Amino acid sequence: MTEILVQGRKGGGAPSAERVVDHASWPVLKGAVEEIRRWQSKDGSIDFEAEGAPARATVELALDRAISAIEDLSPLLPHDAEYHRALVTDFRRWADAGFAVPDFLDSLLSFQPAQQRADGLQHLVVFPMYTQNGNPNRNLEAVVLRVVWPDWLAELERTRFDNPMFLGITFEDFTGGYDTNSAVLFPETIAVREAPERFTWGAIFCDREAARFRKVTEAAVDILRLELPEDIREMIGDQRRCQQAFVLWDMVHDRTHSHGDLPFDPFMIKQRQPYWMYGLEELRCDLTAFKAAVKLEAEGFAQARDVQYAVIFDRMFRFPVTGERVRNYDGLGGQLLFAYLHRHDVVRWTDNTLHIDWDRAPQVTNQLCAEIEKLYREGIDRPKLVHWFAAYDLVSSYLAPHPGSTWAKGPDALDLTQPPRKLVDDVLPDEFPLSMFYEALAKKLKGVIASTKGITAQSAASTSGAGPAPAKPTVTAGAA
Repeated sequence: MTEILVQGRKGGGAPSAERVVDHASWPVLKGAVEEIRRWQSKDGSIDFEAEGAPARATVELALDRAISAIEDLSPLLPHDAEYHRALVTDFRRWADAGFAVPDFLDSLLSFQPAQQRADGLQHLVVFPMYTQNGNPNRNLEAVVLRVVWPDWLAELERTRFDNPMFLGITFEDFTGGYDTNSAVLFPETIAVREAPERFTWGAIFCDREAARFRKVTEAAVDILRLELPEDIREMIGDQRRCQQAFVLWDMVHDRTHSHGDLPFDPFMIKQRQPYWMYGLEELRCDLTAFKAAVKLEAEGFAQARDVQYAVIFDRMFRFPVTGERVRNYDGLGGQLLFAYLHRHDVVRWTDNTLHIDWDRAPQVTNQLCAEIEKLYREGIDRPKLVHWFAAYDLVSSYLAPHPGSTWAKGPDALDLTQPPRKLVDDVLPDEFPLSMFYEALAKKLKGVIASTKGITAQSAASTSGAGPAPAKPTVTAGAA
């Protein structure tokens, strides 16, 4: 990302461009948070009766160091002053309560980053929270980040893709819960006494997404001997360019969850559904972003072509072979996209080499989007269970179900006297297993995907500006 463009002011003086992570108090805060978080339980509390637990005075000293560091750093970020004051109050209240389950609702309500979206603006965020795809416990985390909000993106959000809660962000530094695969900062993950009436922001680390995408795509292109158009090869070698693609992709994807013909709560909150429903929803949002990017490319937006290939490559190469196979709905969406493109002869695996029809790829990818949109539109008139079966039929038209699947045998094989949520128990953990192609690819990409844990733009900088390595004819995905 470029150097800071907009920053808060110290008093009435000039904008401060000092990086929070360069200040002497940042390592003090980071160290204090790391010390406290290792003593916390899953719910964020500290059990002083547990074996090996610290003395309360020890925790209080660490907390005092954290509070002092926050107060030292806060003047660098006057736009966060109210939040930091509330944060200190929440910390002290937590200590007064004997370090029970933390409640940081007041500081959460004071943190309103979406109200001041400015490219390069820094934030210092400290909360007890879990990190999605990272640490599942509500432990203390500290993260310094910058907002990604270039003028062209701000104009698109204002005129075409209204999403007032969305923030693209990049890492400056972080504590252990983000030294993981987590690429989001969501208010829903923070420990509070009660959920706010509504959330007002949601942030996605486009630098981690871009760096992870680049590393996995470069490896997949090499393994599969895929020939890339020169502009796409250059894109994959450019961290900043990929970040711009991901921030546009994420903004459109995020808003799509609440737009369109929706037969059910798009986020599926508090609903128990078969995981292919989640997979179709995530894929619908990605393909809507793809469809929008096709239109934007025709209008001259340079980032739009990059979005299209970021969606195709991330969905086809990384998603299907990342994570466990238990209800892996993102993996399922990637499998479906590949199978659809393969069935329609856009993607071909011949002579241990992957070929893509670059001219037809946009049209056929949009065609899959239209099929999912048709499923949703017709689902408005269907009972829930009928809709689930219709979705299953769509997926199983392109992906082979597990041979032992009860759902694959149809409604007669299920006990339809049970409520729909009970029938979810009959869904296999891996209802749609990987194809032989993906089983082989997964083995070859396993180490590369594992190496992307905790990746950022800084850690990917060594490859910035360089395209993918030349193809190695002796390496194929066809071998077991």
